[in-house]
Amino acid sequence: MSLPNARRVAVIGGGPAGLMAAETLAAAGCAVDVYDAMPNCGRKFLIAGLGGLNLTHAEAFAPFVSRYGSRAETLQPMLEAFGAAQLRDWAKGLGIDTFVGTSQRVFPADLKAAPLLRGWLRRLREAGVRFHLRHRWTGWNADGALQFDGPDGALAVTPDATVLALGGGSWRRLGSDGRWAALLAGRGIDIAPLQPSNCGFEAGWSAILRERGAGQPVKPVAARLAPAQGGDGAFHQGEFIVTAVGVEGSLIYALSAELRDAIRRDGHAQLQLDLLPGTPLDRLAAKLAAPRGKQSMAKHLHRCGIDGVKAALLRECATADVFDDPARLAGAIKCLDVRLLAPRPIDDAISTAGGVRFEALDSQLMLTAQPGVFCAGEMLDWEAPTGGYLLTACFASGRAAGLGAAAWLAA
Repeated sequence: MSLPNARRVAVIGGGPAGLMAAETLAAAGCAVDVYDAMPNCGRKFLIAGLGGLNLTHAEAFAPFVSRYGSRAETLQPMLEAFGAAQLRDWAKGLGIDTFVGTSQRVFPADLKAAPLLRGWLRRLREAGVRFHLRHRWTGWNADGALQFDGPDGALAVTPDATVLALGGGSWRRLGSDGRWAALLAGRGIDIAPLQPSNCGFEAGWSAILRERGAGQPVKPVAARLAPAQGGDGAFHQGEFIVTAVGVEGSLIYALSAELRDAIRRDGHAQLQLDLLPGTPLDRLAAKLAAPRGKQSMAKHLHRCGIDGVKAALLRECATADVFDDPARLAGAIKCLDVRLLAPRPIDDAISTAGGVRFEALDSQLMLTAQPGVFCAGEMLDWEAPTGGYLLTACFASGRAAGLGAAAWLAA
């Protein structure tokens, strides 16, 4: 519970990063007010958990940190202080047991987000945190006060410190609309343009593939960005879905950053698929070279493990003459080139890249151009694949911003 004369902090944004900042500040004795534009907190958190809340990931720390790409070194201290193990302990403190599922992903025992969020909000209220819902932040007024559009009209607030945890630019209907980017850029704060991350891609399919393949899962399959475009050469196994316009799904999301960057640089991305990741090239070539007599090519491919949507993709992306040469056909099956033309729109993405550059922040996540204002969560310029990495960094950066604000107030 905050003290009567406690320093007052406004936390803008009621997602995981903002709520973790609020919890950290309340524990430090601050009086905390959380403002959120939506009717309740954690809406994106709840929606993300509908299919089973993937809270974090249980892999070893070094590969875990590497998932954050160019920002791994910057995020590492925050993740060392509050990473997967600490997050699981924190959840247990709310009465939520967790387990390690497939691919080392960590889930609540009941797979649900709602019980965790309810327990968390109850604990925050008991700690004295006050919530102001349906309050949309619109920037600062001429006197430097925070401005909000609330249910009762305009509101101006002058806290001792502010934590911004406004999310990225995807899922606008849940509150992450990226409007804050223009507000901060207008005050001279360095913002990397928001881009779709963990997103699907458009491929310009033929009418035939749209009709036969849309909605079909492709599995098992392995994929990579073509080495000629900077891919590291390693195929990554998983699954994805053919959509009416292109491809999406976990395997595509894991490659989305490099696919997106290749499109921006070269005008397209060359996705390469191994349609039979468990079959060596030489064995496949031998099977394809076996006499097929009166069998159709479709039946011949089926005997080799290629049918359904995999056969449709092969027909779509390989030239007709490839089917006349068993060795070339085997090569196409093991490394099928799929030309991707554009990422899906940002509002269709699971998350976004870009945001407040870390170079605009000090080591405590305070804006150097706006003393007393701290930033956390997805509005910072980092990205990571799905699999618990996004949530973990939101929690960790929210805690770091809360600690930074408490330390700044105490100085």
